[in-house]
Amino acid sequence: MARTKSFKELVQGQVKNDRKFAEALLREGVDAMLSGDVETGKTILRDYIKATVGFEKLAAATATPPKSLIRMFGPRGNPQAKNLFGVIGYLQKQAGVQLHVALR
Repeated sequence: MARTKSFKELVQGQVKNDRKFAEALLREGVDAMLSGDVETGKTILRDYIKATVGFEKLAAATATPPKSLIRMFGPRGNPQAKNLFGVIGYLQKQAGVQLHVALR
């Protein structure tokens, strides 16, 4: 029987191969958090991190232990604003994008 890929594997493959998709995923994760859907935002950002820089490199860049970052973006994680914005800032630099908040 043929092995099928999990949804997460498909997303991670797409992120690695499609820069526009990766940027859209980063934007979607941040947008979800800003809209009040923190759980969805954390899930999207966790998948984005795994598919791009990885938690080890992110830990070194943010001076935060990898396990703390993994917990922060886990289902029961509750990231402090300082840590969250540090991570988002680093992810933006790595992706070569600048995210802005616009009033509607």
